Amino acid sequence: MIIYTIGFAKKSAEEFFGTLKRAGIKRLIDIRLNNTSQLAGFSKRQDLPFFLKEILGADYVYKPELSPTQEMIDDWKKNKGAWEHFEGKFIPLIAERKIEKELDKKLFQVPAVLLCSEPEPTHCHRRLVAEYLKSHWKGVEIVHL
Repeated sequence: MIIYTIGFAKKSAEEFFGTLKRAGIKRLIDIRLNNTSQLAGFSKRQDLPFFLKEILGADYVYKPELSPTQEMIDDWKKNKGAWEHFEGKFIPLIAERKIEKELDKKLFQVPAVLLCSEPEPTHCHRRLVAEYLKSHWKGVEIVHL
């Protein structure tokens, strides 16, 4: 099983959808807590399912249980908290939520990508989610697009 990840920030729609198309993505799993902001541009929750279907023939799934809390986001982003502090809170949160049991592995039977906003996976919760699942599910490969 391959778990793909991607962030939309600092990407044009052409680059974003082109990357997904080249990877053969057929399902996008949105793991953003805030996915309706004007800052989301082409990736707003109300528009993204349409673009995915029309451009890629892909479906859209929203999984807020794979998101950090607003408090965690604010502490890291607005209060300039340390990434290690964020990570130290987020990993126990997804463990408490038992995402490895609650998330249906069938979502990844087609090429599927975890979506977040950060342009790079290094300081992004999508990487933490993918790595957590890899540590609990057998045969997982992670590909950051």
